[in-house]
Amino acid sequence: MFIGLGTIALGFILMSGGGSDDPNVFSDAIFSWRRIRLAPALVIIGFGIQVYAILSKPKKG
Repeated sequence: MFIGLGTIALGFILMSGGGSDDPNVFSDAIFSWRRIRLAPALVIIGFGIQVYAILSKPKKG
């Protein structure tokens, strides 16, 4: 479960930033490949890992 939480956190960290300090200036950095494709994919993969960790049976031994 910690791997899933780490993956979700990494996705949200990669999604942050890209804004402009001046509200009158538009920054194209919010449309980077990292924020549009990579970060949401990591968040979805992290949720998939969490679902797998919750539903899998623990090993007996």
